[in-house]
Amino acid sequence: MDLGLAGKVALVTGGSEGLGRATALALAREGCAVAICARRPEPLRRVAEEIAAAGGPVLAQPADVSRAAEVRALFAALRARFGGLDILVNNAGTSAAMPFEAADDETWQSDLDLKLFAAIRCIREAAPLLRARGGGRIINILNTGAKAPGARSLPTAATRAAGLALTKALSREYAGDNILVNAICIGLVRSGQWERRWEREGRPDTLDAWYARLAQERGVPLGRVAAAEELADLVLFLASERARYITGAAINFDGGLCPVW
Repeated sequence: MDLGLAGKVALVTGGSEGLGRATALALAREGCAVAICARRPEPLRRVAEEIAAAGGPVLAQPADVSRAAEVRALFAALRARFGGLDILVNNAGTSAAMPFEAADDETWQSDLDLKLFAAIRCIREAAPLLRARGGGRIINILNTGAKAPGARSLPTAATRAAGLALTKALSREYAGDNILVNAICIGLVRSGQWERRWEREGRPDTLDAWYARLAQERGVPLGRVAAAEELADLVLFLASERARYITGAAINFDGGLCPVW
């Protein structure tokens, strides 16, 4: 199936591992020029080499998207390298889930800067570039806590809920510009964050067995943790011409776990 992505320019934040890496590689394989950013230069370089090996033009820009100046520098580099943008995937972020009284102001501000304000700043820079192309796609990677927050899920659940409201509001504001804005609310997906947790726990079993137990403990109806490449497939669809009538949606990618649609 031709997704109509060949020749497009995509930016994936948090592109150095896990979900971001899988998404960037999938976009490159569909013929996109891909820009990726992350805070750690060495993992970013390795993913850039993978993208180049897949045959795609690539820009790897070290950047902390929680810092406004670094977002501006990222987009300056993107404009210089590719001249424009068609697809923005706001993927940067790590989980920060704890009891409410354990989260001080600094923790809240850090989470807001990394997840919410990073997306705001990237969209602010991206919107004129997308408009100049006659439209484009903005895809915000959130989690199901945005819809169904649980106990001890703050500040991430609140920050992601704000990202959901941002998605819906901008989908209406940018519809006239043919800029489609959607969100993916993820559940359990294999990623570097989970693997680091497995290592902190002393690698109690093989990684596959640990993931299987995690899915069982969390009660995932499909009985397994998703692969990052499966998320990338959904991103490809939302970025494609096949999804040209979808905007303002928040799609659960959670194996049926979230009780809220």
